[in-house]
Amino acid sequence: MNSGETRLHALMVRGLAGDGTAYHDFLKELSAHLRAFLRRRLAALPDDVEDLVQETLLAVHNQRHTYESDQPLTAWVHAIARYKLIDFLRRRSGREALTDLLDEEMEVFATSDTGAEDARRDIATLLAQLPDRHRLPIRYVKLEGLSVSEASRICGMSESAVKVGIHRGLKALARLIKDAT
Repeated sequence: MNSGETRLHALMVRGLAGDGTAYHDFLKELSAHLRAFLRRRLAALPDDVEDLVQETLLAVHNQRHTYESDQPLTAWVHAIARYKLIDFLRRRSGREALTDLLDEEMEVFATSDTGAEDARRDIATLLAQLPDRHRLPIRYVKLEGLSVSEASRICGMSESAVKVGIHRGLKALARLIKDAT
């Protein structure tokens, strides 16, 4: 766990236990984190980032009871942020623009009818089957929303190795999913 994840996780857990100051600090720090996360994804629409940050914070607050403290917090938050982003893009531009703006590879992480908990467990099971050189870049870049550069530093890999790891890992995940159906 990186230091940002560790700090946010600790504040969230304390907030869930009733520490109002910790929860306030959590929301304040999370808003900065979300702003950076969404700014990277909405570079062409910078005026809409703040509205989306606020929508995501509200959703995190409303869904805080679903967070499992043994799971990575930023992966949970980024999932909520991605759903809000998709909803925003659908409202704003329709399906055609949405498919242009989202990575084709993200189809691997599409939601299922069985709910977020099942999807999280299934993805964790599938990712566990991959070697670290594929699993870690996917986790950090695709699930936690870090940049390739940030993931490169954490994994001790070159940026191009992270990109290759993501590409090959997503292909391997797609094969695993196809074989399972």
